[in-house]
Amino acid sequence: MTSETTRLAFVGQTTYFAACALQGRAGSIDACFIDFREGASAAALTKRLRDASPDVVVVFKPEIVPSGLLADLDATTIGYLTEPLPRAASEDAHPDLERRLRNLRSIDAASFDRIITFDPEVEIPEDLGFTPWRAVPLPVSDRYFKPVRPSSFSGRAVFIGRSTGHREHVLTPAKHVYDLLHIAHGVGPDELERVLAETDVGINVHNEDYSNFENRVSLHLAAGHLLLSERLRPTFGLEPGLDYIEFDGADHLLWLLRRIESSPDLYRRVRLRGRSKAELFRASRVYPALLHDLRHDLETFGTSRKAARGLEARSADEASATRAALAS
Repeated sequence: MTSETTRLAFVGQTTYFAACALQGRAGSIDACFIDFREGASAAALTKRLRDASPDVVVVFKPEIVPSGLLADLDATTIGYLTEPLPRAASEDAHPDLERRLRNLRSIDAASFDRIITFDPEVEIPEDLGFTPWRAVPLPVSDRYFKPVRPSSFSGRAVFIGRSTGHREHVLTPAKHVYDLLHIAHGVGPDELERVLAETDVGINVHNEDYSNFENRVSLHLAAGHLLLSERLRPTFGLEPGLDYIEFDGADHLLWLLRRIESSPDLYRRVRLRGRSKAELFRASRVYPALLHDLRHDLETFGTSRKAARGLEARSADEASATRAALAS
């Protein structure tokens, strides 16, 4: 391992977040994924992190990591907020969002050098002790990027996500007519790749009746699917009718599936453009750029986290070398 290599460790539940991570080597980054879920052994996570000896650690859903566990870790730490949260606009208030905000209050913000959110509109209460550094939609692992296949819709579409009352209300009429595969529980990386290869149509329905931007949106686009989705907010540059097809309610979704069944190539241009836009979310593009910006941000503004080393130490060393070179 050369001194230019950045060792990057992702921490999170494999069935939900491995699809959002880098895998193996990508340029100067050498990445690994460490499975951790709420209630899992903190000691086991500590050991695996020490064995990996990362320069940078990215923790998906950081509120589930026990307080203090990362405090003494000799690496730069990033907490990646993955759950929808209340936005500044009062009309977006929803009990489900309030519940997720209560869960977020268990976060040990002092153990992270920077915290990222996927939604730029979230409003973090001051008493949580942090302000998000960046808003970055969850990336898609490179393994799930596939070319757009010839359209062959035979009634099968797929929805990947847990069951909620809202989702069942939207999906049930279509389930009665079509072979709509609903993956309600997380699947492993290999199984997910197989499922995505079995259809040309992916569906996105929100947890509840509020708008969101789920990582399955970019996942389906990367897989070359035609994406049918409820209204997205934010859109991160995706345009309804051009990159994906927006629907409003169960009847509209059923009507769209009937149109696709009668004319499988009807939205082929949308599939092609959606697949092109998916490159914005490619993990091997997003994370190197993110770490580049992080290094310079740490060099400029530092961090209040006492144990921080990782990129901060490397940035300080590089800055010192640059100053010495300029002085000579």
